[in-house]
Amino acid sequence: MARHSHWHNIQLKKGKTDGKKANVFAKIVKTITVAAKEGGGDPAFNVKLRVAIDAAKAISMPKENIERAVARGTGQEGGNALEEVTYEGFGPGGVALLVVCVTDNHNRTVADVKMIASKKGGIIGAAGSVMWMFEKKGVVTFAEGGVFGDREKFDLIMIETGAEDLLPVGEDGVQVVCDPRDLKHMMDTIESLGLKPDGVGMEYVAKTTTEISDPAVQEKFDALVEALEENDDVDAVYTNQA
Repeated sequence: MARHSHWHNIQLKKGKTDGKKANVFAKIVKTITVAAKEGGGDPAFNVKLRVAIDAAKAISMPKENIERAVARGTGQEGGNALEEVTYEGFGPGGVALLVVCVTDNHNRTVADVKMIASKKGGIIGAAGSVMWMFEKKGVVTFAEGGVFGDREKFDLIMIETGAEDLLPVGEDGVQVVCDPRDLKHMMDTIESLGLKPDGVGMEYVAKTTTEISDPAVQEKFDALVEALEENDDVDAVYTNQA
């Protein structure tokens, strides 16, 4: 299975994103609301909600904000309805893009995404134009391998628990990739080992990858991804860059 680049994008932009806490708060609140709407308000039975709440706690989001977001998703609190929508296209170098958004106004969001892509050398295409290049998977990310103790034992336990692939991250980190239906079981096993991952979620993993060999093209591509990720409605950008 080819490596996907969402974690790479997060790490690449982390320094800039950390300086925009209000923007990060707003995005996670939306994610919590949509997760609660789709799977109910109990994180014990809703992995997507559990992951979103953990992400909120990691950036010290107040408990009241989290509870309001859950209540909004389950219909206990008013507000415009939020929905998740995905746009497909290509960036510089012919790299495929999936832009996952959480929005209460589709017309505004699609106009913004198309404008950003156009200005930065990309294009947003029709539904289905690149989705076939990706698979939705459960992904658990550990940025550093030192947390495992016995790495071989960890890998074996993950495989026995249902891991489909173990992908390298950075120098010694790893991503555990599994069927989305196995993500809760995977997380239960990881937590039973006393481990806390750096990232957990349902992500789009590329089946095959495209390389960018020209540094100038790479710079343009990075600028496009950064501009998309800075938009308030964009929740995540996935690519098939090698």
